[in-house]
Amino acid sequence: MVTSTSGALMYSEVQTDSMNDIVLQYAPLVKRIAHHLLLRMPSSVQLDDLIQSGMIGLLEAAKKYDLTKGASFETYAGIRIRGAMLDEIRKGDWAPRSVHRKSRKVAEAIKTIEMRTGTDAKDLDVAAELDMPLEEYHAILQDASGSRLFSFDDMLEGDDSAMERVAGDMPNPLDGLQSDDFKAQLAEAISGLPEREQLVLSLYYDEELNLKEIGQVIGVSESRVSQIHTQAALRLRARLADWN
Repeated sequence: MVTSTSGALMYSEVQTDSMNDIVLQYAPLVKRIAHHLLLRMPSSVQLDDLIQSGMIGLLEAAKKYDLTKGASFETYAGIRIRGAMLDEIRKGDWAPRSVHRKSRKVAEAIKTIEMRTGTDAKDLDVAAELDMPLEEYHAILQDASGSRLFSFDDMLEGDDSAMERVAGDMPNPLDGLQSDDFKAQLAEAISGLPEREQLVLSLYYDEELNLKEIGQVIGVSESRVSQIHTQAALRLRARLADWN
C-alpha cells in the first residue's frame, strides 16, 4: 500500500514538473498571441486578461494533445490558446441587449432586401428598410463593432459558435465533414460579398492588419473600416442564417 501511494505521488510530481516545463517553454507563445489579438480588440480588453486565459488554454492543450492527430504541439496549443482568449472576450461581452437586438434587425433587413432584389443590400437600402436615417444606421454598425468581437465563428446566432457546433472539440483534418460543409458555404458567401467588404475581411483575417492599417490601405477612416467590417459580418450572418 505504501509503495502504491508513493508511486502515485511520484507520478503526480512528474505531471507537475511536466506542466511547469510546458508553461515555461510556451509562455512566450501565449504572450505573442495575446499582443497580436490586443491590437485588434476594443480598448476595454486588457492584456493581462488575455494572457491569463491563454495560459489556461495552454494547460488544456497539454492535457488533451494527441500526437496521433498529426499536428505539432505548438500548432495545436496555438489554436487552443487563441480560442481560450476569444472565449474569454465573448464571455465578457459588455454590449447592452439593445445593441444585439439592433444587429439582428440589420441582418434581417439585409436578408429581406437581398431576397427581394437579388442584389447586394447597400447602406442606403438597409437604412430605408429599417426606416431610419443613414447616420443612425452607421451608428448601429459602430456600436456593434465596438461592443463585441465579430469573427467568422460568430456569424450565426447561438450560445456556441457555428464552427464549434459543427466541428466538435479540436478538429482532425479527417473528421468533421459538417465543418467542411460549413467552410465551403462560408467561402462561397464571402466570395459573394461586395468587393470592398471582401477586401476588408481579407486584410483583417488573412493579412492580419488592424483597422487603422486597413483604413490607410483603402483610404477611409478607422471608424469607417469598423462599419464595413461589421456590415460584412452581418451580411454573412444573414446569408448563412438557414445553414444546417
